[in-house]
Amino acid sequence: MHNYDEPVYLISVVSKMLDIHPQTLRQYEREGLVSPSRTDGRMRLYSQRDVDKIKMVLRLTRELGVNLAGVDIILRLKERISKLEYEVESLNMEVMTHKYDGTKANRKQLQSKNDTYDVAIFEEDFDEYQDK
Repeated sequence: MHNYDEPVYLISVVSKMLDIHPQTLRQYEREGLVSPSRTDGRMRLYSQRDVDKIKMVLRLTRELGVNLAGVDIILRLKERISKLEYEVESLNMEVMTHKYDGTKANRKQLQSKNDTYDVAIFEEDFDEYQDK
């Protein structure tokens, strides 16, 4: 049995598995939706994680009508949520450790690092902002 992240599937195999054209897989790679590994000979190799991600892309586009730009946003948000869930779990474990070992952690020890936020300015908002 292969590791979930081990690159083992050629593009032709993934294409047949998912009943899609290899060019579609190449497009997903160009769009940054999937990043298969490469052999020394530059052949694409997909992991099971890649295949599952492609399945999600197909479901979003085919069943829910999301365009590729929307899929990209959804995948990024999903990844961010997973990271935040992991961080929350780590902080919970740290709090529990301090709670049960009798030590008191100060507030600064338990704070997570500050995050940066992206700001989206829509054209109508930008025009309104410039008028002020």
